[in-house]
Amino acid sequence: MSTLTKILIVLLTMFTILLCGIVVTYVATAVNYKEKYDGQQNRMRALTEEKNAADQKRNETIKKAEEREVELGKKISSLEADINKLQSDLTAAKQKRDDAIDRADNWQAIATDFSKTTEMQVQLAKDAINDRNEIDTERIDNLKELEEKTASLIENMALIEQLEQQTRTLREEKTALQNKLDQILAQYGKTIPTPLPITQISDKARTAPPVTGIDLKGKISDIDINNSTIEISVGSADGVREKMIFHATRGDKFICDIEIFEVDQDKAVGTLDLVQDTPRIGDLVSTNL
Repeated sequence: MSTLTKILIVLLTMFTILLCGIVVTYVATAVNYKEKYDGQQNRMRALTEEKNAADQKRNETIKKAEEREVELGKKISSLEADINKLQSDLTAAKQKRDDAIDRADNWQAIATDFSKTTEMQVQLAKDAINDRNEIDTERIDNLKELEEKTASLIENMALIEQLEQQTRTLREEKTALQNKLDQILAQYGKTIPTPLPITQISDKARTAPPVTGIDLKGKISDIDINNSTIEISVGSADGVREKMIFHATRGDKFICDIEIFEVDQDKAVGTLDLVQDTPRIGDLVSTNL
């Protein structure tokens, strides 16, 4: 035999021995693995049964707990209602107690006030008697003073008549100045209505004649009823001059006339005339109706 053949025979023999050992080992251990698998399978079934039993018990416990919780919730709601009712009763009782205390204090105060009032009335009666005596004395003095004041009043009335005469004279001068202003405005093709004589008294309101050649418009910005004056929202910058007549209107309704006597750059002040209704702030004013 060749060396190669011997080597192959030796290797084959060793492989056969190794294979036999592996087979013997597998056969010896195969039974053990099967027993272990069966044991594990049995144990798993037991654990599964225990788990199912535990789950069932847990579900029963949860159900009982929920039922218990519902029952406790009902009891808590009932107790809360009782508590609220007791608190309401307590509040009502405290209110009654406070009202009773207040009534007692009021009666005590009324009794005290009545006693003080009685004392005050007695004192007032005494004071009234003293005051009557003083009034009698003062009445005599007042009669003397009244006679003196009557004489002074007669003198003042005479002075007032003189002042009224001077006022009428000044108004006539004002009319003359108005006529002169008409002549000046006529040179520029503008005219304003001829004012009525100052001494004339109007029995009823009438519509003033329109101003021709001038068309100024504004609004009432302020009213002084006590002094019968009105402030309008246009002034010298818009062409307003003293003695001009503005007509106040509200919609289609004529309110009054305003005769300008004081002019600033952006406003003017005038007196009321021909009043047919109470003017208001915001009413329109214009030189032409």
